[in-house]
Amino acid sequence: MRPAVLLLLLAGSPHALWPQAARWHACQSCGRREESLTEPSEPQAARWHACQSCGRREEGLLEASAPQAARPRARDVGLAIGVLPAGPLDAITDVAGVRVGQVTVTAGDSINTGVTAILAHGGNVFRDKVPAAVAVGNGFGKLTGIAQLRELGELESPIVLTCTLCVPRVADAVLDWILAQPGNEDVQSVNVVVGETNDGYLNAIRRRGVAAADVLRALREAKDGPVDEGSVGAGRGTVAFGWKGGIGTASRRLPAGLGGWTVGVLVQTNFGGVLTIGGAPVGRELGRWYLRNELQHGDGSVMIVVATDAPLDPLGLERLARRAFLGMARTGSPETSGSGDFALAFSTSPAVRRGPLAEGQRTRAGESVAGEAVSPLFEAAVEATEEAIVNSLFRAETVRGYRGTVDALPMDSTLTILREHRVIP
Repeated sequence: MRPAVLLLLLAGSPHALWPQAARWHACQSCGRREESLTEPSEPQAARWHACQSCGRREEGLLEASAPQAARPRARDVGLAIGVLPAGPLDAITDVAGVRVGQVTVTAGDSINTGVTAILAHGGNVFRDKVPAAVAVGNGFGKLTGIAQLRELGELESPIVLTCTLCVPRVADAVLDWILAQPGNEDVQSVNVVVGETNDGYLNAIRRRGVAAADVLRALREAKDGPVDEGSVGAGRGTVAFGWKGGIGTASRRLPAGLGGWTVGVLVQTNFGGVLTIGGAPVGRELGRWYLRNELQHGDGSVMIVVATDAPLDPLGLERLARRAFLGMARTGSPETSGSGDFALAFSTSPAVRRGPLAEGQRTRAGESVAGEAVSPLFEAAVEATEEAIVNSLFRAETVRGYRGTVDALPMDSTLTILREHRVIP
């Protein structure tokens, strides 16, 4: 969320109520679920609730958020978004070679932030560049490196995500890391790519809690395999749809007849809207959504990183990145004026890799996916982005922070809604 709108949140939006715990009640008369408030010391407190639909007043125990250990991913509850199969990990690291490193930075209740680093491969990312592109949904953001990335269509640094006011410090640490890599002793120009969202509600953002050591650790510990999700890394202090957002990931693998390629997505969710999961109006039924009243709005940001092993050139990657916003829209986001929404896409395919040119070499060989063959990749990007956003919400736990507490999405009520709408068994 941007500082310009933060005062509105404190003045009268749901953020001002978050220090109290939100709980959920289903009307026994009409079945509508709505939010009530209980004190944090009463995790199962009885409260009178008047249904806003039928007016019936009832008393009942209100559901508390599930602890982190019990919080599932989308597929753990039978939620299969789209028609394409996921990769073995259902993560961006299903794209061979991609590595993710994360460091969560906390201090008391005031510091809730972190770093999430995505590396295209395990080699020298400056010397062995990969084709890349960026798409902008709404440009209220501080993404560094965007000009050269668009001009040259290649990625020569890790993609690192963090909080808004930490961007310069993080970029400087990434620069130190790249310059120190063997083979880069004579490098005098590096295009560092750092993205951000504003976590200033849960995080004392002006203190700029991320240190160079945190960035270097995230880069050093980046690995393949499963990716931590929820309130971790750069997602520690983020908020999505009025609930706790965070880091989420998912992937799709095309059938062999369509190329057999993989598309993986990682998101940092910090935006608003009318939460929709698998087509079900979860936000409306839980009673928390954008424009419910004039003080509630959907500003924020999202960073979307799309990786693929399909051989795509920068133009094809830009087209792929743009499709990620369709997945975001499916979750209920209108991409508001105060939101910084960016999607970066890169290809790890050896066929399009951009290593150093040999002496006298003036051209590069390689072919890109063309024509209708690229369309299934577009579908994969849409589906993986939508599921990654859902995973960021499902996996995030409640966080108490600088200006209040942001509750995790209440899983029992959410799953009930999904079952009623036949989204899950």
